[in-house]
Amino acid sequence: MSENRIYAHSGKHADRSDWQLLSDHHDAVSALANARGVKIGLPLAASLAGALHDFGKNDPAFDQVLQGRDIRVDHSTAGGWLALKQAAPKDQPTAEAIAYTILGHHAGLPDKLNDQNSCMTARIETFNRTTNPIPQNLIAQEPPDFAPISHELFAKCAGPNPAFNLSLATRMVFSCLVDADFRDTESYYAKIDAYDRPRDWPSLPDLLPDLRERFDNHMNRLPDTGDVNPIRRHILHHVRAQASQRPGLFTLSVPTGGGKTLASMGFALDHAMAHGHRRIIYAIPYSSVTEQTAGTFRDLFGDVVLEHHAAIDANERDAGQREKLQLAMEDWAAPIVVTTNVQLFESLFSARPSRARKLHNIAGAVIILDEAQCLPRHLLLPTLRMIESLCTHYGCTVVLCTATQPAFDSRQLKEGGLALDDRELAPQPELLAQQLRRAHIRQGGEMSDQDLIDALAGTEQGFVIVNSRAHALELFKAAEQADIKGLVHLTTRQYPSDRRALIAEIREKLKSNQPCRLIATSLIEAGVDLDFPVGWRAEAGLDSCVQAAGRVNREGRRPLAGSILTVFSASDRPMPAAIKTLADAMRSTARRFDDLLNPAAMRDWFEHVYWQAGPKLLDAADIIGKLRVGRGGTDFAFRTIAEAYRMIDTTMVPVIIPGDAIAQREIDRLEVEAVSSGTLARALQHYTVQIPEKSREALRTNGKGDFAAQHLRGAQFFVLTDASLYRRDSGLWWEGADYIADSIW
Repeated sequence: MSENRIYAHSGKHADRSDWQLLSDHHDAVSALANARGVKIGLPLAASLAGALHDFGKNDPAFDQVLQGRDIRVDHSTAGGWLALKQAAPKDQPTAEAIAYTILGHHAGLPDKLNDQNSCMTARIETFNRTTNPIPQNLIAQEPPDFAPISHELFAKCAGPNPAFNLSLATRMVFSCLVDADFRDTESYYAKIDAYDRPRDWPSLPDLLPDLRERFDNHMNRLPDTGDVNPIRRHILHHVRAQASQRPGLFTLSVPTGGGKTLASMGFALDHAMAHGHRRIIYAIPYSSVTEQTAGTFRDLFGDVVLEHHAAIDANERDAGQREKLQLAMEDWAAPIVVTTNVQLFESLFSARPSRARKLHNIAGAVIILDEAQCLPRHLLLPTLRMIESLCTHYGCTVVLCTATQPAFDSRQLKEGGLALDDRELAPQPELLAQQLRRAHIRQGGEMSDQDLIDALAGTEQGFVIVNSRAHALELFKAAEQADIKGLVHLTTRQYPSDRRALIAEIREKLKSNQPCRLIATSLIEAGVDLDFPVGWRAEAGLDSCVQAAGRVNREGRRPLAGSILTVFSASDRPMPAAIKTLADAMRSTARRFDDLLNPAAMRDWFEHVYWQAGPKLLDAADIIGKLRVGRGGTDFAFRTIAEAYRMIDTTMVPVIIPGDAIAQREIDRLEVEAVSSGTLARALQHYTVQIPEKSREALRTNGKGDFAAQHLRGAQFFVLTDASLYRRDSGLWWEGADYIADSIW
């Protein structure tokens, strides 16, 4: 060390004139964390975490790390150990909350106790038993006043779930800390490199007058004639008229075709204006719909809209390396964020710094959960607790927006439901269901693939939706061999840019009365505004079937009597257990209700799916039970919960397809160090296909693809190198990667 000066980061000069002092880094991170904490009511807790987070860099051995020595120094445990050491017994829960964040600011939030050496208890005990390399005068410094910090944290615990609420407060402090740490480190190196990353976004409150004017102009240009448009306009006006209601939980129950996407955005704009919300987050179950909705909002509002889903994610293991500093995950500072449920909720339950970084910017948002019925059943209770805590303690308004309103009300979902009484935004949902009815659902019994092909051949325009990508591809290939005209295949095997183009082509065929026979997975059921005369849907949950029926006679231009969705049982296609449970419940409902589009039928179905399931099925991994507070302090299993909270069970990873000149240009730019990985990820997410992790490894092993620019980007951008494995009409074939590609088509 130079003149006993202690450094946080190394620079370029041998005389250390451009190295960052640890004291400067601590002061900067503490101030930045405090500023973020002010907005969520946790400034003192965030500030203390920032002041102690790199305390372990006082270890003289860390200076050797800065000089390039290949040694490991744990600099993240010492600050947590110090916080616990300095706290009185009554302040232990508060000190533990701070310690979780400090211990996790690189490796991720730890469990309090498990059988791994990475848990907080083991790390603190190990640190305490070793010879302490940190100067004693630093350890003996005046302890912080924990009382006001405890007051902050425990103010966030009010309500029936105090342990859950304290765990979320800890996550929020963690978010403030890691975002502040990333920002100061990034700023330091940007100064050395004379490069300033364009990170600043305009604030939503400053933009709202212009955004609302744009929205109003757009809505005024839409047609208001016919049967449907006046109803849509009435819904919009009724919903927006309630924007002054107190923030919190709302439902918006509007049947398919009623304009709920624009109505919910109109409410969000007006509600944010009335109550000072900091951003609007629009969360959608499917990435395909995310892309479409983001495009709609960008056309409306311009470049203030951030689209973010999990098509490509940052590589956490590279986060601490100098060349990876520009890979910092989106912090969601944009005024309007369009994302997926997976990205939103898995971030809220994540232990990883890069995903948790955005949490403090979720606070104070209007969050629209489109197609709320798609929230996964096995995670329902912890998800509802998160929604409730965000509204109660972090200034959020959450709108549960759907055509098939699920039974999340505490009056129905007795254990763990939400207080939704008198919080419906739509005018007379039961009447709307009658006014906007455009189709019938009928039972078709068992149908083979040949039966489905014959059914498609018997109509000029129609669709078939099945439950898996594999079935959709096989059915499409069989229909091709049968020489079915106007055949289109739509699946997540195709990359988003191709899917958007195919959807545009489908719309044009439907509009011009050309033959159009679509074979698809469920991706078209939510938010994809297609209008077919008839359709067929493989058995699934009633909510999915109702959504599929919304693609039949969507605009009401055809007679109701002939606009039919046929629900069928796929021969020789065993359903996954989760879908079978939902389909069995639908069959039970169908025995009691002739009309499955009747709202009473939907309530009956949800009674079987949710009300009678009980806590063991609605919190299958006992996530809520893994968050405890007692006399001995906290017992939060952050890392275990992060591993258990998976909205999609199978680990899916991205493969980039060099499908056109734009994609190839962005792939080539992976070799350009000055271009940030975040910028490239946003561009390339439009050319990615998500596949099982093992299948991607098989592609790599068999020479069909590999990680590009690994010397700069690490194992982040996997690019397909065998172009024959991808076709626009049927997407990526990854099964049997060791076969000769030409043989699969």
